[in-house]
Amino acid sequence: MLAFYLYLPSRIDEFMKRIFVFLSTYQSHIIKGVLFLFSVIILVVIFPKEGKFKYEFQKGKPWMHRDLIASYDFAILKPKAEYEEEKQRLISQIKPYFVFDDELTAQKQNELFDNFERNLIEKYSDTTIANQRRSINWNECSAIFDSVSSIGILENIQLIENLSTIEDIVLIKGNLAKERNIIDLFTIQTAYEFIKTAVSRNQTLDQDVLLKTLESSLFRNVKYDREKTQNEQESTLNNLSQTRGMVQAGERIISKGELVSTEKHQVLESMKQEYQRQLGSSVSYYMILIGLIVLMSISMMVLFFFLLYFRRDIFLNNTEVALILLVILMMVFVTSLVIRYNVGYLYLVPICIIPIIIRAFFDTRPALYVHIITIIIIGFLVPNSFEFVFLQLIAGITAIISVVHLQRRAQFFISSLTIFLTYSTVYVGLTLIQEGSFLGIDWKFFLLFLGSAVLTLFSYPLIYIFEKLFGLITDVTLIELSNANNKLLRRLSSKAPGTFQHSMQVANLAEEILFEIGGNTLLARTGALYHDIGKMFTPAYFIENQQPGMNPHDQLTPDESARIIVDHVYRGVELARRYKLPKQIIDFIVTHQGDRKAEYFYYKKVNEDGVGSVDEKAYSYPGPIPMSRETAVVMMADSVEAASRSLKHADEESLSNLVEGIVEKQIGNKQFVNSNITFKEITRIKELLKKKLLNIYHVRIEYPEPKNG
Repeated sequence: MLAFYLYLPSRIDEFMKRIFVFLSTYQSHIIKGVLFLFSVIILVVIFPKEGKFKYEFQKGKPWMHRDLIASYDFAILKPKAEYEEEKQRLISQIKPYFVFDDELTAQKQNELFDNFERNLIEKYSDTTIANQRRSINWNECSAIFDSVSSIGILENIQLIENLSTIEDIVLIKGNLAKERNIIDLFTIQTAYEFIKTAVSRNQTLDQDVLLKTLESSLFRNVKYDREKTQNEQESTLNNLSQTRGMVQAGERIISKGELVSTEKHQVLESMKQEYQRQLGSSVSYYMILIGLIVLMSISMMVLFFFLLYFRRDIFLNNTEVALILLVILMMVFVTSLVIRYNVGYLYLVPICIIPIIIRAFFDTRPALYVHIITIIIIGFLVPNSFEFVFLQLIAGITAIISVVHLQRRAQFFISSLTIFLTYSTVYVGLTLIQEGSFLGIDWKFFLLFLGSAVLTLFSYPLIYIFEKLFGLITDVTLIELSNANNKLLRRLSSKAPGTFQHSMQVANLAEEILFEIGGNTLLARTGALYHDIGKMFTPAYFIENQQPGMNPHDQLTPDESARIIVDHVYRGVELARRYKLPKQIIDFIVTHQGDRKAEYFYYKKVNEDGVGSVDEKAYSYPGPIPMSRETAVVMMADSVEAASRSLKHADEESLSNLVEGIVEKQIGNKQFVNSNITFKEITRIKELLKKKLLNIYHVRIEYPEPKNG
């Protein structure tokens, strides 16, 4: 037993080490698996858990399935337009309810005498005269007030303004509800006119006192009862049937090849809704859930294997995989929200943002594939899924074509216009084959297509956000950075013109080479333009910026010179971060010298002090070595271009020996072991470098002359 307790901790420790080693070894694959699994879970959560009718049908087209026999009873729903028309007709027949406010009337009745007395005393300061005039005026004032208030003054609401003068209302007075013509009631204006007429009939009255008193006492005591009116409307509408007839189980609904007419289409829609309603049981719910998991898993697996076998470079980069999955989830989520809110706005969703964003970060093939996967997934959400998928597929392809060479912001506007025209054209075509007439075209769809095309312009700020969020870079950003008028490049051109010209030559060389062997030419060109920006702090210490006969290194020790030369990498990185250059560009700055030595000053120091007494680290660049074919090519082009400037006589032989010597030395120093570049490609690179240098130095190739025979 004791041996067991001593043995157990060692086994647990060994097991935990194995788990740690496993997680460390397969960390990238585990993260990738979690990303895809998480995507499947999110998609299943987003999707509605309701069944899908298994038959596809379109109005005006033949029924392509077998004869359809009803397997259950169901009611035939009225067309939406017909139901809405009946609903509006019933609502228009419902009389609005109003309530006579007895309490307010009594309150105003009590206030009337006080107003009358105040106005009378104001006119007759002599109390005796006022007393004489009080009785006759008050009786008339009270009688007129009672006449107006008993009839009632309507509340001033929009509903009253919309009613005609012959329309009836229902007036609730006390416990009695009675229909009244609206013309029989007063408004504030008609009540005032009635008062003026009544007062003017008797010239013995103090008309100004009565008018002032009655006008200030006018009030609206017939008020609109919104709740009662709405309850009446709801009660009436509850009795409005949404159906018009029944289909019995066993009844033939439509035969194979039969045209789906308007009537048949309505019957099929009714059957579809009843079918989906019956799938609402708990057992069906779990079956639907399993089906969703299977479909979403297959969709994600197809994307997984596409990246694995056809775009392994993306597959190995978890950041890029996460970006693709996020774009898919984002669009599916937005579409599901629109469908839940109002499916009528479905074509307002800018689905074509997907291929534009993916194309901006990658190329056309993943853009098209991700777009197809996304619209297929969304196809399970939307009605008339074939039409939706076909429309979005064609629009997505045209969007990709419009941004194949994404180099200017204006292309986003061109793409937006192209998408709108594609949507509109395809919609007209689909409508014609369904309706057989232009009369079936609903013009509101063109507004939706226009809105979707305009919303596609949001791809530009989204691309910028994703660049910052995922640390990626697009061609648009690279083009902006490679512009010679860029602030940092202008500063380099001003402070270190020789270095700027050297960088331009390296950029041209790298671009030409990668165009031949394959690679990101724009990334290499941009990285080459910035690789030596650290030299602008001490430009005179670099040979390309020096005047003939002036070399400040002559006044320095090898240690000091080496420190200045090596520091241009550190300073370049510092400057790049200050100007917020992307990491991909900074990689060119830190790798263009790899971990090699500043050899001229190193060997100068060795010659002075001997090999053993020199600290090699002080003469070495910080590295790392190039990690991609783009950075490897820039290293070769940089070294060859810089060394070629020191040739006293540039001819074909000297340039060839120069290129061979430099590149072979870099290979010997293991500078390319982390780059995805082959010896065959390096051989081709050397040939291209020789050819370009011959062109730069205008060297004429000497052709062999025939021997005299």
